[in-house]
Order: sequence, then C-alpha cells, then structure tokens
Amino acid sequence: MLFWEHEYPDYGAAVHHLMVLSYYLQHPSLYSPAGLEHARHLLVDFVVHQIAAEEIRQGSRQALDSNQRKWKITGTPGAFGVYAQPVLWTMTAADVAAGGAEQYVENVRLWAHAIYASLLASGNL
Repeated sequence: MLFWEHEYPDYGAAVHHLMVLSYYLQHPSLYSPAGLEHARHLLVDFVVHQIAAEEIRQGSRQALDSNQRKWKITGTPGAFGVYAQPVLWTMTAADVAAGGAEQYVENVRLWAHAIYASLLASGNL
C-alpha cells in the first residue's frame, strides 16, 4: 500500500491518514492506551463527521506536539492498547491490497468505514 502511495502520490494525499489509522486500529498494541483512545476519536472525526485530514492536523498540531503532550502515542511492552471486547474485522489490509492499485483509494475508505462499523458493533466505540 505504501508502494502505491509512493508510485501515485495523489493516492497518499487522499487516504494516507486513513490507511495508517486503519492499520493501527486493527493492531491496537501498536498504540499506548491513550493513543488508542485518541485514534478512535480520529476515526469518528474522519468517518462520521467527515473532517478533512488537514483540518484535523491543524487543529491538533499543538496538542500532539511531543513537547506539549503528556501521554505516549505508541505502545510499549508495559503499556499498550487493547480493546475491552473482541472485534470481528470484516475488512483488513489484505482486502485493500487484493483490490489492486486501481481501487486503492476507494478500498481504503471502505476499510476505515468497516473498522468503524466493527468497533461500534463490538461495543468498543
């Protein structure tokens, strides 16, 4: 997926934020507990409220600055994100990749929506 974003820069501009967020949400231990909570809020902002990535970047730049932030984004062996309830994922990165480069942007958007639906259905959102 990163190859496609490199090969076709418009792809990355359109959905890189959703691709990274989606991957990490499906691998919650990559986040700290606070990072996972923040990521779930981002997913709602992107999918439900349809806030543009640039708008979120501008609005959260200071709050996420490592010199200002009082919490870690990434997980550590002693503090990592975990969902309270098991999640049944209906779409994964493999599904996005299987769709090919031509469908990449649309499939990343579908993936983010599927993650939102899975988190909601599992009671983790």
